[in-house]
Amino acid sequence: MKQLKRIKISEALQLTSFGDEVNIKGWVRTRRGNKNVGFVALNDGSTIKNIQIVIDISRFGEEFLKPITTGACLNVNGTLVESQGQGQSVEIQATEIEIFGEADPAVYPLQKKGHSLEFLREIAHLRPRTNTFGAIFRMRHHMSYAIHKFFNDKGFYYFHTPIITASDAEGAGSMFGVTTLDADNPPRDEQGKTDFSHDFFGMQTNLTVSGQLEGELGAMALGAIYTFGPTFRAENSNTPRHLAEFWMIEPEVAFFDNNDNMDLAEEFLKYLIQYALDHCMEDIEFLAKMYDNELIDRLKFVVENDFVRLTYTEGVKILEESAQKFEFPVYWGADLQSEHERYLVEKHFKRPVILTDYPKEIKSFYMKQNDDGKTVRAMDVLFPKIGEIIGGSEREADYDKLLHRVEETGMSKEPIWWYLETRKFGTAPHAGFGLGFERLMLFITGMANIRDVIPFPRTPNNAEF
Repeated sequence: MKQLKRIKISEALQLTSFGDEVNIKGWVRTRRGNKNVGFVALNDGSTIKNIQIVIDISRFGEEFLKPITTGACLNVNGTLVESQGQGQSVEIQATEIEIFGEADPAVYPLQKKGHSLEFLREIAHLRPRTNTFGAIFRMRHHMSYAIHKFFNDKGFYYFHTPIITASDAEGAGSMFGVTTLDADNPPRDEQGKTDFSHDFFGMQTNLTVSGQLEGELGAMALGAIYTFGPTFRAENSNTPRHLAEFWMIEPEVAFFDNNDNMDLAEEFLKYLIQYALDHCMEDIEFLAKMYDNELIDRLKFVVENDFVRLTYTEGVKILEESAQKFEFPVYWGADLQSEHERYLVEKHFKRPVILTDYPKEIKSFYMKQNDDGKTVRAMDVLFPKIGEIIGGSEREADYDKLLHRVEETGMSKEPIWWYLETRKFGTAPHAGFGLGFERLMLFITGMANIRDVIPFPRTPNNAEF
């Protein structure tokens, strides 16, 4: 074949230089035609749209074209022409075709028909080739870039926190252990328990549930940092909202109080959603058409409305007086469920909501305690359809109060001695929050199951790919 520089299909579709010879590479989505001419829809992942390849069968021969089936990978040289059909402005009249890889239609699972999302999860190695997952994973890239751009442009520093840790940031206890010890015959101490002093790190270690504690250390030196990395929770939760491995964005800012924290969270979310509307509209329109016809209106709804701010106590009062029948009871001290959060957002205020000042018993040990002795300066951002999308707080900066809270919750202070010690050396007011990246992707794509917004979901009994 004649060597031409490849152009992406997203670029080719914008060209108007008709008559030029171009090179396109990609995978066959569909093939149709008659005994004289074949039409191949080719896609290379750079756009939701395909480009049509027009094949003169007398030039290539029927036998040569037989392996060009759905899923096959092609290298095509051809002439860029104005399209005669509807739906595209340009097409390519093929002059040379090389088949990189065939896909036997008898066994290739992605034929031209509807496939359920459940089935596609079973072939996660191939599902990125579908229109749906091509759109989702392109949007995942754009959102990742937008996160870095937002914080970089505001003067934050990207701070890398450890994936392997000896502390449990949440005090939740559901962590994946990391060890090199023999699982069948580990060394034992005098009490007969596993002796982790013989392990690789000389202590018991786990996969992190959050980069927050280490992120706070960064904020106490660099002023404003953010983390963006994988986190892990060993909760046996087989729900459409839970993953065992997921990505978290966690800014921490010195000299911020909870009001500053709420301002940052609202600005951040609006920026990301506007970025998606500005840079991913083709993919959003496709997903809206396929799965959620209210998606675009919901995205614009968040960008165009100020978030309502009220205390947990006020929120509970509204819920108690709503006459709404909830599956889970509402009372002061209850950990609000998604149905409660969505009622406040979707039915009562009809706007995103930030709830503040939660009871300390249902929040983490590190949150700053209010003077009432009952509540902490937490703030959760609640969205339509999702419920909680961001959770954060002003952090407790007083050593004695923080130590008392650790003891009150029954946590061991040994693994976090370094975290406590920062309150002895130049302590300062500071605040931060966590945004689950997959929760954001659920909202922006309109998908219903969190397993469909990450390439290779890790859930109970599922780590195959």
